[in-house]
Amino acid sequence: MSVDVLTRVSQEAIKPKIGSRVLNTKEELLSGAIGKELRALLEERGVLVFPEIKFTDEEQIAFTKTLGTFAPEHRGGEEITKITLDAKENPAAAEYLKGSLYWHIDGTMNDVPILASLLSCRVPATWGGNTGFCNTYAAYEALSAEQKAEYETLRVAHSVWASVFYYEPEPSLAKLKGMQAIGENELPLVWKHASGRKSLVLGCTAHRVVNVDAAWSAEILVGLREWATQEEFSYSHEWKVGDLVIWDNTGTMHRAEAYDPKCNRMMHRTKLQGEEPFE
Repeated sequence: MSVDVLTRVSQEAIKPKIGSRVLNTKEELLSGAIGKELRALLEERGVLVFPEIKFTDEEQIAFTKTLGTFAPEHRGGEEITKITLDAKENPAAAEYLKGSLYWHIDGTMNDVPILASLLSCRVPATWGGNTGFCNTYAAYEALSAEQKAEYETLRVAHSVWASVFYYEPEPSLAKLKGMQAIGENELPLVWKHASGRKSLVLGCTAHRVVNVDAAWSAEILVGLREWATQEEFSYSHEWKVGDLVIWDNTGTMHRAEAYDPKCNRMMHRTKLQGEEPFE
């Protein structure tokens, strides 16, 4: 029989409200036969871990395309992106990756954010270097009815410049103006998805609840970040060489956890093109 007839997703839950470990073989994954099932599982669980699957770059790109439309990060087309602090491999990394240490959703400056990221480990950190995830679907669903009613009416201003203050509390005016030139984007605090589910839109780019007193705005954003990232809704992945992890960028937040900046940690990333606007 053909692979597509025999293949089903083999998986086990990592935690009750976030994460599944996928145990299918490389051949089964690359066949594309379980692409739709994996997409459904990703939306349900937020994070999928493929332990030590050891995809080559070409295989990672091919696997990405079984799940949706490949989202190029470079003008060159379908390539992996190297995530590293090594300036020889990624000259812009030192500044760009500073913000990745704080909870965020990719693409809050866009109307349609990417659907998902796929990250594989080539060189783990000598210490630290986990990637943390939290399920913003589950976090929303666990709110009280009163909280849901309040938050669903709110909108939040997002900007790249807001994230600078997380890692550089006193930036120069020139740097601040340069980041502010990127602009702002106003998004709903609660994302009403086409599926009918709802998730929270938070992270280090969120800096102001629109038409709300500054102190109360800060309490809302900090309180919800604290709520969404608590142990019940979060998972920290400890990387091994060859691991691949996919996370649903529309229903999770993520962050890199601290590690030795001189250890040459190397991750390879691909992305899936967004399919749904924030509104």
